[in-house]
Amino acid sequence: MKIAVDASGGEYAPHEIVKGAIKASQEYGVEIILVGNRSMLHVQAGRHLKKGEISIVDAKETIGMHESPVKAVRSKPNSSIVVGINLVKSNAVSAFVSAGNTGAIVTAAFFNLGKIKGVERPALCSLVDIVPSDPVLFLDAGVNVDCRPNHLVEFAHLGTIYSQHVLGIDSPRVGLLSNGEEKTKGNRLTKETYGMLKRSNLNFIGNMEGQDILKGIADVIVTDGFTGNIVLKTIEGLGDTFLFSLRQLGHLSSAAYNVRARALLRDISLSSWVRKMDYREHGGACLLGVNGNVIIAHGRSQAKAIKNAIGLAKKTVERNMTKAISEYERGEGNFKPTPPEGG
Repeated sequence: MKIAVDASGGEYAPHEIVKGAIKASQEYGVEIILVGNRSMLHVQAGRHLKKGEISIVDAKETIGMHESPVKAVRSKPNSSIVVGINLVKSNAVSAFVSAGNTGAIVTAAFFNLGKIKGVERPALCSLVDIVPSDPVLFLDAGVNVDCRPNHLVEFAHLGTIYSQHVLGIDSPRVGLLSNGEEKTKGNRLTKETYGMLKRSNLNFIGNMEGQDILKGIADVIVTDGFTGNIVLKTIEGLGDTFLFSLRQLGHLSSAAYNVRARALLRDISLSSWVRKMDYREHGGACLLGVNGNVIIAHGRSQAKAIKNAIGLAKKTVERNMTKAISEYERGEGNFKPTPPEGG
């Protein structure tokens, strides 16, 4: 299996990206193709190039985090993002991983890979895994800011397929994020979506409020990309604050009791929570609905997060998600919008 990695994308590129890619190659047994400035990457990858674990595809341009996605993708065909996506398109690699400009990655995938037949809006699917026994798939995580009800129903289908194939859940419970459990609660989007999900063949369990996200009530939670992105960044911010507070407490307590902070956290059974609250443990989110495997990592990803994002890419390829979505469209659970009631 060959996986392309954007070595120019993210705040810590290229050093941390290369470091994570090398670790992933060794741990997962996959061949890594680094996409970026060849001369710089030769220095970074060093002896691993000679061993055949890592290879380089030159990409002389870089799309910055604050550039306009559409303009940048069109004006920079030799950027690491566009070159990496094209490697997926030509079947030179099985997947592409990038911590770069999310909008540019989605735009390049949309333009160059195209959508799977039957999918109107590809969505970013993020795994919220803070409670180990009840991981939750959350989508859309930020691709589709303005949505119609049929788009949210489509996200529910995409999340269901991913949950079945990657998490092994036979009949994933689907929840709709709203401001109340009653079907009459919410804005026009959620009210109309509720009715369509209720009439679908999905295992729809109803509306969910924000405080229910981490309770394990649903396996898949759907919302529009604007709301979804805010929710995930709120959870991330809470996690950062929580981790900082724990570390401060750990350092103070370790100094007082002459115990290492890490050992102290383990003794009070918080070490697993620390890992779960750390976005680096999850690596990235999968872009579902395009004709290829694309993993979008956090912009602040360092080596550990990149390694885990490559691991997610490997699992996505092994479970053949693109084929699963394509076959789902042709089978019983198609993406055709549920007709309005009485229509």
